[in-house]
Amino acid sequence: MTVMAERPMTVTGTDPHSFEGMLHTLDDLNVPDGFKAEIVRGNIVLSPWSRGYYLDVMDLVCEQLRLHLPDGHRISQGPALYVFPGIGRAYGPDIHAAHRRGRRTTSNHLDGEALSFVAELTSPSTRSVDLTDKVEDYGQAGVPLYLVLDMQKEQATVFWGPYAKGYECRLTKPFGEKLPLPEPFDCVLDTTGFHAPQEPEQG
Repeated sequence: MTVMAERPMTVTGTDPHSFEGMLHTLDDLNVPDGFKAEIVRGNIVLSPWSRGYYLDVMDLVCEQLRLHLPDGHRISQGPALYVFPGIGRAYGPDIHAAHRRGRRTTSNHLDGEALSFVAELTSPSTRSVDLTDKVEDYGQAGVPLYLVLDMQKEQATVFWGPYAKGYECRLTKPFGEKLPLPEPFDCVLDTTGFHAPQEPEQG
C-alpha cells in the first residue's frame, strides 16, 4: 500500500469474525476515486494511490522482473485484490506476480495462493503495516518472495523462505545498489533510480 494518511474503518453490521462478510461489505463499499481498499487486522482500510514517482519505480521493477518470471506467471502493478481466507486478509499489493490461471476468473477476488511475488512501496502511514503485519501475513500465506521498497529510508528489503510466522530470511540494500532475489526469480534487482526526485527550489 502507498502514500499519505489513512484511517482504518471498522466494519459495522457484519459478523466481525466473518471474513466472507467483510469481503461482501468491501465489494459494496463506495470507494472514493484515487483510493483502494484492503482488509487489514479485521478492518477495511482505505489508502490513497501513489505519488507520481512511485509509478516510475513500479515500472522499473516490473521491467526487470518480467525477464525472470516463472513459467506461466505474469507481473502487474495497480489494482487487484488478492484474498487469503486462511488468515482473514485481503490485500492489493503495489506489484504482484502470479500464475495466469489465478487471473482467469470473473471474480474480483483473486487467489492469494497463485502469487509468486509481491512488493509494497511504503508511505509514512502504511510503513508499519508493510514492515510488520504484511511480512507475517504474506509469509504465513506462502508467498515465496516479498519485496518492501522503503521509500522513507530509501532501501529495499527482500524476504524469502515463508513459514508460519513470516519469513526465515531477509536481505536489505540501500537504493542505488543491486539486490539479489532468490528463487523463483533467481536474478538481481537494480535499484538505481528508486530515489525520490529532487524538487526544484522555490525562488
